[in-house]
Amino acid sequence: MGNNEGSQDMSNHAYVNDAFKGSCISITKPATNGEKVTDEGDEKTASKGQNCKLWCQKHIFNKKTINKRLPITAWLPKYDRIDFLGDLVAGITVGLTVIPQALAYAGIAGLDVKYGLYGSFLGAIVYIFLGSCKDVPMGPSAISALLTFTVTKGNIQKTVLLCFLSGIIEFMMGALGLGFLLDFVSGPVSSGFTSAVSVIIITSQIKDLLGIHANGSTFLKIWMDVAKNIHETRWQDLTLSISCIIVILLLRILSRVRVGPKDELQRTKKQKYMTGFFWIFGTSRNAIMVITCACLVYGLELFGYSNVFTCIPEVEKGLPQLTMIPFSLTNEENGGNGAMNFFEMVAEMGFGLVIIPLISLMENISVCKAFADGNAVNTKQEFIAIGAGNILNSFLQTFPGNGALSRAAVNNASGVCTPMGNIYTAIIVLLSLQFFTPCFKYIPKATLAAIIVAAVIFMIEIKVYHKVWRTKKIDILFMVITFISCLLLPLEIGIFIGVAVNSGYLLYNAARPNVDVSVLKTNDSVEYLMLTPDRCLMFPSVDYVRNLVNKQSLKSDLPVVIDCSHVHGVDFSAASVIQTLCNDFKNRQQQIFFYNLTPSVLEVFEGMKSDNFIVFYRIDRLDDLINENKPSRRSFLSNI
Repeated sequence: MGNNEGSQDMSNHAYVNDAFKGSCISITKPATNGEKVTDEGDEKTASKGQNCKLWCQKHIFNKKTINKRLPITAWLPKYDRIDFLGDLVAGITVGLTVIPQALAYAGIAGLDVKYGLYGSFLGAIVYIFLGSCKDVPMGPSAISALLTFTVTKGNIQKTVLLCFLSGIIEFMMGALGLGFLLDFVSGPVSSGFTSAVSVIIITSQIKDLLGIHANGSTFLKIWMDVAKNIHETRWQDLTLSISCIIVILLLRILSRVRVGPKDELQRTKKQKYMTGFFWIFGTSRNAIMVITCACLVYGLELFGYSNVFTCIPEVEKGLPQLTMIPFSLTNEENGGNGAMNFFEMVAEMGFGLVIIPLISLMENISVCKAFADGNAVNTKQEFIAIGAGNILNSFLQTFPGNGALSRAAVNNASGVCTPMGNIYTAIIVLLSLQFFTPCFKYIPKATLAAIIVAAVIFMIEIKVYHKVWRTKKIDILFMVITFISCLLLPLEIGIFIGVAVNSGYLLYNAARPNVDVSVLKTNDSVEYLMLTPDRCLMFPSVDYVRNLVNKQSLKSDLPVVIDCSHVHGVDFSAASVIQTLCNDFKNRQQQIFFYNLTPSVLEVFEGMKSDNFIVFYRIDRLDDLINENKPSRRSFLSNI
């Protein structure tokens, strides 16, 4: 019977938890009046309740678990003035960055620009309480926007449902610990997908850069429409977009300028102020560009030059209203394509309903790892935080969001100290919705397109191709396949093909392990054949190994030693085949030995109770084993 440290006396009874049987055992003690208490049912009920309470206190309501599941409880008690100033500066800076990005990303998703702002504040506030990385500002991202458009084609009702279901999936993945699913998306596949998405996003902005109409929704269709309507190019929009891209890239360089010595401690105050000014000016380049171009359009209208540039439609003023999730569509809401119920809407989303949460989480985890400074990333908690944010965002009518690398880089460089920086970013977004939406109609589409192009062009991971080529060239194939598939096919199908091809290669490797073959001599100069598999023996590979062993052993009549030093896992199929292999050797009167099996592997093999199964752990015992030559006995195990 196991001892229970949490067992307590209740009335006149002590209860002990039996750790092996899972039952409660009552030990009766004399009562004060000399009588015994015999109500065993009450004792068991009280004991179960007490044990449940103790388990909850130990595993749920302890400080470590609460800090892990509600990270704000870990850093908020230590919050001080320095943290406040760092979060305030970072929050405002990110707010100036997220507003033009949100307007632009909403366009990528095929929605009105206001929906980008709707998804930029509530999720960020939720992340303060549940998020584990101080640098992540949750909000719209280019990848999630494009994926949303490929699934919903700009239908706001479908987009809201997609946001809600994505949040549910992300939250459940965190709650159930399903983060390992992201491990099936390898680095090369991820790089190929990201590069393809970047190219598609840039392609989707060509129409706004040129000021023309192009209704295509895929890479090829967009270019076909652009080629068809290129004669309608508006030189004003083209000139403005090229100018904006050049200025944004120059401001990007300006943000990296350092005045004075490289060592910050050796700079004067003036040099530090100048460096800070250049950094703030360069970091706020998107906001500066939007404000400048909006003022230009407003000034031209004052002088009677209206419609010089193509601008975004007028945005409704005010904060978003809470709405219910649309679990069905009327004919009008579905664009005249007929009413749809919930199951039909989900079926239409297809693989996108799974791909979008996975890619969003993968992007978010990449951001966390980039700024983790070597610390472990709480993947499970990040899933929960992003999922909860998207669930609540769906009630504000927006598309799925996550932490974006560009905003996280600004957040980190601004000196953010805690996730509280998100509250100041949210305030900036709310102020813009409440007071500045009438000004949005002066923002040229060419400017927003230029912002997207200037940001996304750096997401094309060209440098990764060189690194992969220098390390393992076969991975280039997976990158190229994923890249081309995502360009020519819907994104969710493209990444599925990339993952499938990469996984198929892994399965092929698992089914074809490398087996080193060498002829060695014992201490008594007796030759033997040593075969060394380099990985676990599972059902895909075990027949291949058996055939290889038989093929090599038939070339000579030497004893065969299977070195299992690298075999750390086997299954029933492997054990069955090993039994057959032992019988093969017994029938042709050839010896076979197994060297250096781990205890877990040995247990599986011995479970087959095979004859002629001989295991040893010291190579100097091999002479004795060969000389004994007793293949008919059940099992021999040398513990020397």
